[in-house]
Amino acid sequence: MVFRGPSLNRKIKAVTFDLWDTIVRDDSDEPKRKAQGLRSKKAERRHLLWQALNRHGPIGEAEVTLAYDVADAAFNRVWHDQHVTWAIAERLEVALKGLGRTLPAEEFAELVRRHEEMEVEIRPDLIPGIAEALAEIHTRYRTCVVSDAIVSPGSTLRRLLASCDLSRHFDGFAFSDEVGHAKPHRSMFDSAARQMGVAIEEMVHIGDRDHNDVKGPQKLGMKAILFIATRAADRDKTSADALCTAHLDLPGIIDRLAD
Repeated sequence: MVFRGPSLNRKIKAVTFDLWDTIVRDDSDEPKRKAQGLRSKKAERRHLLWQALNRHGPIGEAEVTLAYDVADAAFNRVWHDQHVTWAIAERLEVALKGLGRTLPAEEFAELVRRHEEMEVEIRPDLIPGIAEALAEIHTRYRTCVVSDAIVSPGSTLRRLLASCDLSRHFDGFAFSDEVGHAKPHRSMFDSAARQMGVAIEEMVHIGDRDHNDVKGPQKLGMKAILFIATRAADRDKTSADALCTAHLDLPGIIDRLAD
């Protein structure tokens, strides 16, 4: 662990956690899919859209893939510039519009469902030590997940956490599709603060990306810890109050910042 300076904010009463690459290892489900002879998630999503459309009229899979890629590029631009994460249904509608095609309502709903549940049907892995760290942290602090919902919506991510027996360690959940904005927008952290009954300045956030998980919270008067066990790309440019290399160290790091 590495500390970056003395604590200047009011006493910490609550902890917010990023989900991907902080609690759950992103894309750790891909080797499991490959072992089962399944397509990658990216390829499967495009194949599902092509399959649904091709049932109603022949269409090239490459054409569908291109339309899907364009919709994804539009999503990424809105996410980056406006801090909004379109629901998967909105992204699919963009692709359909680009193709000049539609699907019957029931088939479209099933297509959306299969997208949304992909990461529950074959679960990604928890990062080692997170369950033990959460159990200890929750004895001293209020806790909340603050996470962007890129494909899986908040409802699915709650199910994922429940299936890993982690839900009981959280007092709230702020997912971007439900809040209406993505990190580092203030509304994400306002939602967490309301759910936990604390002030924003009484929270510390833990995540793996310096821009969204460190500088965003710090601008709001929060403390921030950069988690680098899974993704260390931002280690040398971060303004984090502390670095964490293993969840085993996390309770002690938070206690140190709370002093």
